[in-house]
Amino acid sequence: MAKILAVDDSASMRGMVAFTLRGAGHEVSEAENGELALGAARGERFDLVLADVNMPVMDGISMVRELRALDAYRGVPILMLTTESHADKKMEGKAAGATGWLVKPFDPEQLLATVKRVLG
Repeated sequence: MAKILAVDDSASMRGMVAFTLRGAGHEVSEAENGELALGAARGERFDLVLADVNMPVMDGISMVRELRALDAYRGVPILMLTTESHADKKMEGKAAGATGWLVKPFDPEQLLATVKRVLG
């Protein structure tokens, strides 16, 4: 299955996402903010990045911009999983390079279906 990086400042949310994805056979690494996620992404190649928007140190949208600047991540799907549901925030995420947007709380089956769809 896929190697996925789950990025969220909430340990419980990272845990729920990781549990859901691992249950479907994916390999999951975790980071608690965008800066740590960038470090992880520079160190290994992920097939998908799943990130919150509102995080300390580096927010998710800034992280998406930084990831998209890396050659290895230009075509990698990046999904935002956040409580943010305003159209302007979604447009900002899309402009930064986000592939899709899921709103918390997430439905595990919807998350898995979306992951399957973006991974092809």
